[in-house]
Amino acid sequence: MSIDVIRADYTDPRHATAIIDLLDAYARDPMGGNHPLSAAVREGLVPALAARSDAVSILAFVDGVPAGLVNMFEGFSTFKCKPLMNIHDVTVLADFRGLGLARRMLAMAEAIAIERGCCKLTLEVLDGNHPAKALYRSLGFAGYALDPATGQAVFWEKPVQA
Repeated sequence: MSIDVIRADYTDPRHATAIIDLLDAYARDPMGGNHPLSAAVREGLVPALAARSDAVSILAFVDGVPAGLVNMFEGFSTFKCKPLMNIHDVTVLADFRGLGLARRMLAMAEAIAIERGCCKLTLEVLDGNHPAKALYRSLGFAGYALDPATGQAVFWEKPVQA
């Protein structure tokens, strides 16, 4: 079995198709919301990623078949006055789980963050996604609190109309 983990090239049609197909499979999964990507997202996502200097995608292939994806975006830590890298999507197709693909893609994500001078990696994970939480903990991720008296940080969202 051949496993390749690479930084995606948004101009490569094979990589573009892999990004869309893997993200769509993730979106259809209960951990991704149980809904397929819209036609507009399927058509516009890769060009939108390519237009962003802060976007990085990592692909895992098993015997040439797209099997895993990480999408991440550079942000900025005001408290450290340095860039940070937010891992936005991590997915491995069900048929390829247990091969260490997420671990390999996240190792590449960390190497890219170091290369960019980032002070940390951040990510969000659903509370009920116990396999992902175990993986992230094993890689050194943890919740954080600035002061134990104020409690742990919690990720919130508010949709807005653009």
